[in-house]
Amino acid sequence: MAVKYFAAIGIGSTVTDMKIFEWGGRKPAREVENVSTRMNLGLDVYQTGRIGSRHVEELCTVLRSFRQIMQGYKVDAYRICATSAFRESRNMLILRDYVEKQTGLRIEVLSNSEQRFMDYKSIASVSSEFETIIQNAAAIVDIGSSSMQISLFDKDKLITTQNIRIGSVTTREHLAPLMKNSEHFEKMVVELLNHELAGFAKLYQKDRQIKNLIVIGGNLLELMRQYRSESREITAVTKNQFQEIYENVIGLNQDEISERFHISFDQTGVMVPSAIYCRALMENLGAETLWLPDYSICDGMAYDYGVKNGYIQNSHNFEEDIIAAARSIAKRYKCSQAHIRNLEEIALLVFDRMKKIHGMGKRERLLLQISIILHNCGKFISLEDVSECAFNIIMATEIIGLSHAEREMIAYTVKFNTSRFLSYEELSVSTALTKSQYMAVAKMTAILRMVNALDRTHQQKCKNVTVTLREHELKLTVASQADLSLEIGTFQEKAEFFEEIFHVHPVFKQRKQI
Repeated sequence: MAVKYFAAIGIGSTVTDMKIFEWGGRKPAREVENVSTRMNLGLDVYQTGRIGSRHVEELCTVLRSFRQIMQGYKVDAYRICATSAFRESRNMLILRDYVEKQTGLRIEVLSNSEQRFMDYKSIASVSSEFETIIQNAAAIVDIGSSSMQISLFDKDKLITTQNIRIGSVTTREHLAPLMKNSEHFEKMVVELLNHELAGFAKLYQKDRQIKNLIVIGGNLLELMRQYRSESREITAVTKNQFQEIYENVIGLNQDEISERFHISFDQTGVMVPSAIYCRALMENLGAETLWLPDYSICDGMAYDYGVKNGYIQNSHNFEEDIIAAARSIAKRYKCSQAHIRNLEEIALLVFDRMKKIHGMGKRERLLLQISIILHNCGKFISLEDVSECAFNIIMATEIIGLSHAEREMIAYTVKFNTSRFLSYEELSVSTALTKSQYMAVAKMTAILRMVNALDRTHQQKCKNVTVTLREHELKLTVASQADLSLEIGTFQEKAEFFEEIFHVHPVFKQRKQI
């Protein structure tokens, strides 16, 4: 294949950086350019709720210079992702519109779950050790300016991911005026974090022994490298080694850290609170090794581009992590796993048979699967108003790797499974979903309603289902000796909506087993 150039730009809370990658053949991307500029956008948002004009103009200047570099390389494609500072700025829509018009570049603002998922992909893309690390119980902790994300893994599977509203910048700004000395500051930070970690351990960690702690953010990588002379893609220190570093840093101010460790002053502002976080995390989680990967969100964007265009194969099944996160939520709300598995099998079979009719792709197939996994979570709150409770649970629960709009599509699919399906005009009053997203919700709802009818009693009578599509008839044949009267009656009730959406008549047939 011809050489392709891809530019990835990340607009973060403290750094805006660009990496240009060269693709040629089925080999990993080669980084050919790496430029970055420090801008404390996150502090602006924390102090005023929005990014100030001075920083906006500075960002435009930086992006225009990045665009000139891209033109020099004649890049074939680019992607710009903005993270928490943009996302949490109250003038986000106005800000994005202005910057795009000033620079001629399109900006994608990632939700928290999308940002953390991209970070996770970035680590996997730059570290050959990643798969080995998460085979045993491990936690990835992303220390951001205003929050901390903890993702728990065990046996190569994502168990849960939770966001704690404690960040390096907000902690420093909030607690610094209250501190009497460095020891007092440390005590306050530890007390604050220990309270949050106690809840996390009780609900999610339980009896798991976390051996590996992977920390991203917090500007700790350069500090740790002072103690590790080898050049590696991921820096690792033991608990005892980290304690030695910690004791040498904890009482220092920014000037002292900069001078003693030869680190630029503007990188030292959040090092002390980040170091306190790491020590508290290692103590609370029981971690033996601290890993600090050398990456930026740009690496994750390059990885996505390579996979999407067939230049590389997935080194890790990230889609399975999204599904695993959804299963964890379903388990938390006591959903019937046997019922879910039964419906998944039938619904995905229907989806695949109906491809030419519904026109949906792999992403919608994933959203349908997650809708099925979560469709009964509302029963945990109320047996009377299941659909509304399920909607609220899903909208209040982040699912790693999904955008806010995708989570909303799932929530409405689950809600409309048992409640009245609204027209787009009715729904648009309370949602920003586009017409195409609304149509996907309608199609997913039709499939969910129909297959849910086949296990109305949650007894999995319809396990052996074959699905055939001929002309405008979808035939579902069930091999079973059981009395399916209730299932047949419920199926016929749901068939009308399915036919209205797809103009395909669903037929239920029972074949008695010999």
